[in-house]
Amino acid sequence: MQTNTVLNYRMHISQLVIDDKEPVLLNTLSLDDTNRQMILQMIKEHRYADQLRQYGLPVNNKLLLYGASGCGKTSAAKAIAQALGKKFMPVNLSNIISARIGETARHMQLLFDAAAREKAVLFLDEFDQLAKARSTDDKDVGEMRRLVNSLIQLIDYLSMDAVLVCASNHLSFIDGALLRRFQLKAAFVLPGQQVLDAYYNRLLENFPPAMQQISRLYGISFAEARDHAFTAVKNLWINEMELQHDIVAL
Repeated sequence: MQTNTVLNYRMHISQLVIDDKEPVLLNTLSLDDTNRQMILQMIKEHRYADQLRQYGLPVNNKLLLYGASGCGKTSAAKAIAQALGKKFMPVNLSNIISARIGETARHMQLLFDAAAREKAVLFLDEFDQLAKARSTDDKDVGEMRRLVNSLIQLIDYLSMDAVLVCASNHLSFIDGALLRRFQLKAAFVLPGQQVLDAYYNRLLENFPPAMQQISRLYGISFAEARDHAFTAVKNLWINEMELQHDIVAL
């Protein structure tokens, strides 16, 4: 490639990927035993990839995370990248999807090529938006079929040095042929009370004891619990500051 072509290519890739460098450690995730063991197994396979390949054993590098929103799918993908020492490449879906015929498939080709070259973890959130089940009722069925067919090929020939992690809140929307391409599938459900209590404890442990005495909501996602806890702590803190400085509340 000539210099200008390389620069244009890199600029184009940067528009398709979200700049997210905040690491997530695997041991900070709230995972059920099944998902934790699945992810640990995947990480260990990549650590011993050369030895496994000597025996003709494939290394799993395609993982689908599905289920309720706000339950840790993105954090799990980031933790996998961190554990493997790989670059995390979360896709900017709004820039991926194009009205031009064939443009979305070309964007995906660029991303898969980049992930293979950089031996990265490619993360496709809201995967159902790209991988909708092919149906004759879909007015865009021609373009959708072409995109799904392209994705099937890209996934089939994904470099073993790269990892593909996809996430979806709507498993039933994804084309069956694409679902079969994932060696691993992990369900993320709303956490129970015991799991949420442990999560609240971890969120609040660095605050003064008085700030930890907040009401706790249950039957919600981790993301909702975090927002609720931090909002309650800030409210307590502001009230305390206003009392100390004799400030009249608004």
